[in-house]
Amino acid sequence: MFMKNILFATVFMLVALVLPANILAQSPTPLATRTPRAVATTSPEAGASGELSATDSAELETPEPTPFPTARPDITQPTEETLGPLEKILSDQELGPALPMNPLKYAIRATVEAGVTPNTIVLLLLLPLVVAVIAAARHIVGLRGFGIFLPASLSIVFVAIGPIVGIGMFMVIVFVSTYARIVLRKLKLKLQYLPRMALILWLVVVGVLLSIFLAPVIKHPDFTNISIFPVLILVLMAEDFSKVQLGKSARTAITLASETIILALVSYIFLTMESLQQLALLYPEGILLGVLLADLVLGKYVGLRVMEYWRYRKLIQAGKDK
Repeated sequence: MFMKNILFATVFMLVALVLPANILAQSPTPLATRTPRAVATTSPEAGASGELSATDSAELETPEPTPFPTARPDITQPTEETLGPLEKILSDQELGPALPMNPLKYAIRATVEAGVTPNTIVLLLLLPLVVAVIAAARHIVGLRGFGIFLPASLSIVFVAIGPIVGIGMFMVIVFVSTYARIVLRKLKLKLQYLPRMALILWLVVVGVLLSIFLAPVIKHPDFTNISIFPVLILVLMAEDFSKVQLGKSARTAITLASETIILALVSYIFLTMESLQQLALLYPEGILLGVLLADLVLGKYVGLRVMEYWRYRKLIQAGKDK
């Protein structure tokens, strides 16, 4: 019950953040801002000016095109909108001596001047931070998920194609994997592990293709601009999901999938914070050293997890009463 409340709260916050922006992008031009219709002058004194007024009114009455929603910026791709601010921050930064405090700053500056996009460097610098957050969520909070690699990879997918489309395609993969396992069990097909996984991946690919074929119907900008990189990551997640299902129940696998989505959403928030991106780009040494110290401190924690305190709250309270 506690996990369901966390999942519902996370989905509600996601919809509250994303849905207003989509509504504003898709709303037509307000009536208050439309150009008033002009009336052509028909009096004899108007003469040539009357013809001019009629022409002007015809131009003013021309309906304006309805704005269509634009695709969200993808910081995993080198676009002008995302490159400009980061490059400007680098150009405005005043560097001190390279040694001993600023070697990475000079290396980043030279790498960007050579043609590497700042977005790639920012994502690489923030990836250890995201992994540390996922490890803390597992070690201190108690959210397991599918390890560390899958939530981190899913967060990159959210950055590339958006959280709504990413969650939708991830749920398609979860559904296809679960249904394929149930069907194979009922058919009593005695297949070895690798051929079985190949068959499940085949079904997952077919399911993802069918969902992509719905792009002309959905007409969502994030859905129509999807690239191969996030799709491959999502498809390859089916193997880890099936591994969990082989040794545990479908309910446990779905619970782990929900926790993975929560961890990926939290990581997505960290990856898309502009202030954190600027901090990582301007002070890379501080980010890397800070994450290293956080990992070392986190590894020394041996207490109960937050969810374990909640699970055993009655027992803990009974011990305090005695």
